[in-house]
Amino acid sequence: KLKSFAAKIIQLLKEWTETFPYDFQDEKSMKELKEIAHRITQCDEENGTVKKIISQMTQNLRMALSSRSQYQEIREKFRQPVTDKGTILKTKPQSTQKDILSVCCDPLILAQQLTYIELERVSNIYPEDLMQIVSHMDSLDNHKCRGDVTKTYNLEAYDNWFNCLSMLVATEICRVGIHRKQNSEMI
Repeated sequence: KLKSFAAKIIQLLKEWTETFPYDFQDEKSMKELKEIAHRITQCDEENGTVKKIISQMTQNLRMALSSRSQYQEIREKFRQPVTDKGTILKTKPQSTQKDILSVCCDPLILAQQLTYIELERVSNIYPEDLMQIVSHMDSLDNHKCRGDVTKTYNLEAYDNWFNCLSMLVATEICRVGIHRKQNSEMI
């Protein structure tokens, strides 16, 4: 009966660490996970399979946390300070400004490439990012004060990228289009 309970706890922990690895980002949570894992391994000392499963689970958790922190570091490294890009474009002569279709002449290929980039960006949004936003919105609706709201960097990065992409597409439509009415309909 104890082994059945241990198997269920292991399955729960495994699903939890795979689905919400950010929950174990701080040392306190990781310490509690290790304590639970240690207690469970004591139930199966002679067999050792539980110890192997838990070892694999914690290794996968560390790898997931490491890859997410590396992604965040790379994203921060390439984050550019916000400047007024409109004045930069206005100062360049028209002959040096290129429209995007001169770089990639097939709109279908361009759309496919942008879709690939979009999918890569979306893949870095995790359930805990969405849960953080939902819980923050709920606390605002109930007029509660929450001081522990953390930034959802992946969601913020995606939002910034999406806004830049939208501006690029709108700019290209306005640049290429002839009639203002058609431009506004396309946008």
